[in-house]
Amino acid sequence: MSWKSTSTFLVVLLTAASLGLSACAKSSPSGGSSAGKIKVGLITKTETNPFFVKMKEGAQKEADAEGATLLSAAGKFDGDNASQVTAIENMVAAGVKGIMITPSDTKAIVPTIQKARAKGVLVIALDTPTEPQEATDALFATDNLKAGTLIGQYAKALFAGKTPKIATLDLAPGISVGVLRHNGFLQGFGIANNDPSIVCSQDTQGDQAKGQAAMENCLQKAPDINLVYTINEPAAFGAYTALKAKGREKDVTIVSVDGGCTGVKGVQSGQIAATSQQYPLKMAQQGVQAVVNYAKAGNKATGYTDTGAFGLANCWG
Repeated sequence: MSWKSTSTFLVVLLTAASLGLSACAKSSPSGGSSAGKIKVGLITKTETNPFFVKMKEGAQKEADAEGATLLSAAGKFDGDNASQVTAIENMVAAGVKGIMITPSDTKAIVPTIQKARAKGVLVIALDTPTEPQEATDALFATDNLKAGTLIGQYAKALFAGKTPKIATLDLAPGISVGVLRHNGFLQGFGIANNDPSIVCSQDTQGDQAKGQAAMENCLQKAPDINLVYTINEPAAFGAYTALKAKGREKDVTIVSVDGGCTGVKGVQSGQIAATSQQYPLKMAQQGVQAVVNYAKAGNKATGYTDTGAFGLANCWG
């Protein structure tokens, strides 16, 4: 059983097949000489999360194709707003025409973004919208609420006639991408945050080790958990490790969001029951194209662009 839309693709396990949220603030140019080239900035939450690793690869590939210079930076950890502030300031000083950012703190970063835009720098949010969304010129992202809704609908159908005992392994308080995916899952499952079927909620910062620790904590609190929603696949694999250590990996269902190749393979192997797929490479590629177009023709990208997702053949990682 699978659901798909123009914005997300839900990968599920059917018999033996599958069908087709992240360390330094220093901005560093990639590639050759930057003399005379359009400079494009990319700031991700971290340099270690596979989602953002692939986002950077996509940006670099497109920058090379466009003859532009990519300057990249990242937070030291997911939630590191200070490093992202420094990165924006450094990139503006370096003369970038545009900055793409996956904001770690979707509210705290806004004043710095406003200063950059006031100096004529195009700012595009990738994957994670700022709060308010209009704080950036544009947003290039898969519909995170829809991604969560799809995975919630899948889990709801899977648990028809069963009593769910749900653990939610989330991102961090107040971060829009985590809130949207979490709320989407609840909507798809047809429950609210205070529903008694949710027996444990823990934050993971989208990290595998923290996902494992969160799952261990949840198992201590509620040993009868039978369904786990995770913010992303690193958290899902951490949860699986904790469940396997307790001999529970066969009787607990894990569902997630992201759709990286590692995650899709996790669906194929049965570690993850299903995942909603997203596409960070396309977000970054379209972002670079938008900055180059702005630099050459003065055309600003505006509003929300749904970057979609394309199934197993186009998974990232």
